[in-house]
Amino acid sequence: MLQVDGLGTGYGRAQALHDVSLRVEDGEIVTILGPNGAGKTSLVNAIAGVLPTWGGSVTFDGIEMTTLPPHRVIEHGIALVPEGRRIFPKMTVTENLDLGSYTLTARSGHDAALDSVYRIFPRLEERHSQVAGTLSGGEQQMLAIGRALMAQPRLLLLDEPSLGLAPIVVENIFEVLRQVNATGVSILLVEQNAVEALDIAARGYVLEEGRVVGEGTAVELEQDERLRKAYLGL
Repeated sequence: MLQVDGLGTGYGRAQALHDVSLRVEDGEIVTILGPNGAGKTSLVNAIAGVLPTWGGSVTFDGIEMTTLPPHRVIEHGIALVPEGRRIFPKMTVTENLDLGSYTLTARSGHDAALDSVYRIFPRLEERHSQVAGTLSGGEQQMLAIGRALMAQPRLLLLDEPSLGLAPIVVENIFEVLRQVNATGVSILLVEQNAVEALDIAARGYVLEEGRVVGEGTAVELEQDERLRKAYLGL
C-alpha cells in the first residue's frame, strides 16, 4: 500500500529526516514513536505532500507521491489529521466537515461519508450547528478526524491525536481509531503516548534525530528493553 524508501526532507538548511524507510500494508495500523524533535511530524507532512522532499520516494499503490501537491495526494486516498487539529474555529461543525469533501470523488459521496462520520462521532451530529471553536479539546480532535474521513481516504495519517487531552478522552480517541480501522481504513499514527499507540498498532517504527533506529511488531517493541525505559516509563 504505502512504501517510503530513503526519504529525506527538512526546513531551510536543516535536515529533519535522513534516509527514512517504512511501509504500511492494507488494513494495518502502524505507529511512529520517538521523542520531540525526532522528525515524526516532518515524516507525515512529507508523505501528505505538505513538506517538499529532498530525496527518496513515497509510493502509494505503486504511484509516486513526492511529485504531487497535497490536494492530489488526497485524491489518491491519503488524508492527514495534523498536530494541533487545525480546525476552523469560527465555522460550524458541519462547515468544517464539508471542507473535508472538496475533491470531486469525495463530493460525490458526501452524504454517505457524513452519515458514516456521525455514526462514529455521534457527538458531532449533536453539535452540528455549533461553532467549532466552542467545542472541547476532545470534540475538536473528533472533528479533525471526521473532517479527514470526509475525504474518504484509504490511508489516514494522524499526528499526535492525544496531545493535550485528558486520559479518559485519550482512551475514547484510540477506541475510535480502532473503529475507523475496522471499516478498512489503514492508519499511520504518530504518537508520543507509546503505550496506547502500541496497544492498537500491528507494527511500529522508532525515530530519533530523523532516522529510523528501531522497528518491529507492537509486541516486539513493547518488549524491547531500551524502548521500555525510554518511552514506556518502565
